[in-house]
Formats: sequence, C-alpha cells, structure tokens
Amino acid sequence: MVRKCVAEFIGTAWLVLGGCGAAVLAAAFPGLGIGFVGVALAFGLTVVTMVYAVGHISGGHLNPAVTVGLWAGGRFPGRDVPAYVVAQVAGGIVGAGILYLIASGAAGFSLDGGFASNGYGAHSPGGYSLTAALVSEIVMTFAFLFVIMGSTHGSAPKGMAPLAIGLCLTLIHLISIPVTNTSVNPARSTGPALFVGGWAIHQLWLFWLAPLIGGALGGIVYRWVSPNTPVAVDIQGD
Repeated sequence: MVRKCVAEFIGTAWLVLGGCGAAVLAAAFPGLGIGFVGVALAFGLTVVTMVYAVGHISGGHLNPAVTVGLWAGGRFPGRDVPAYVVAQVAGGIVGAGILYLIASGAAGFSLDGGFASNGYGAHSPGGYSLTAALVSEIVMTFAFLFVIMGSTHGSAPKGMAPLAIGLCLTLIHLISIPVTNTSVNPARSTGPALFVGGWAIHQLWLFWLAPLIGGALGGIVYRWVSPNTPVAVDIQGD
C-alpha cells in the first residue's frame, strides 16, 4: 500500500504540474502560446504518461473521483479509498507548489490570474453560472469514469486503456475549460486553490462535490451496463 500511495502521489503531482503548468506558463506565452487546446492536450498527456508509468503499481487513478468511481463500480476495495485520496490530494498540493516556485520566478508574476484554479460565476473563464458549472462537472466526470471502466474491462483491447483515458480527458478539457477551467478531479482543484486562497477556496466545495457525484454515477452505471467479469466477444455476429 505504501508503494501504491507513493505512485498515486507522484502521478497526481505530475498531472497538476503538467496540466496546470501548461495553463499558467505556456497558454498565453507571447508569440508561442499554446492556448486552451494546448492545455487540454497537456492534461491528456499527463494521464497517458503516468498511467503507463504507474498503472501496474497503483492502477493510475491520480484522482479522488476516479478512486471513488472505481469503488462504486466494484473495481476497487473501499478500505483503500481514504489512503488513495490522501496521497492524491498531497500530490496535487506538491505539484501546485512546484509550479508556484517556477512561475514566481518570472518578473510580474501574480496569483491574480487565477493560477489555473477552477471557478464559476465571475471566476468562470466564460462567466458560466453555478448551475452550469455543477452540471458540467458531474456530466464530464461521469463520462470520464464510463470510459475508464470500459477501457479497463477484461474484454477491452489490451494495452490501450491509457490512450483512451488520456484522450477522453483531453476531450473533456476541450469542452469544459470555458465553463470551469475543467476540474473533474478534486486533487487537481485543491492544489492551485490553496495558493490562490480567497474565492478559490470558497468555490472549492463544488469541485469536490460534483466530480465525486459524477464519478460514482459513472462507475455504478457502467457496472450495470457491462458485467465486470470478462465475457467472450462474438466477432462474427452469430
């Protein structure tokens, strides 16, 4: 369990450093900015790389909503959920801390830009309401867990799960960055929010509640739609 938690810690730190780092350091860089499309791709790449790296150790959850969703879907023991969540949140905070040390080395750096924190209302990139943010985060996390459950099923193509999961997270960001800056991950939201403080802390509750609800629903629905026990695939349609 210690090794699994260390793997989750490192993986989540990488997700926050890579994804939020792309948003803070590279999205609007003069002349070479990668924009929100680049940020979406960066988040997807963090998942692809780390799930391949630590998936065989811890499962590569990197996200409390994924851990809860896999538990709800019958894929993960409930007794291990708290340890995973603590490791993931700690990793998110450390990843944000490393990013802060890097970003604050530039002249004129300020946390007033949001530091890639998630928000709604006045702190939504597109000015979206609390209701819109709540719906977006629940639905996006639901879809994320549905894809995770399906791509890791015993009857799914072998070795392709990290790619499917990473591409799904990229798509989620392409859809929802304008709404909330995209969370679908309480650990990813907590790290930057602790550095920004104020409004980011006050709105953090939504980026815990909505992903956990969406993740649990995704796990439950997939468990109902498809059995966990691998089944034979009829490729001839007989």
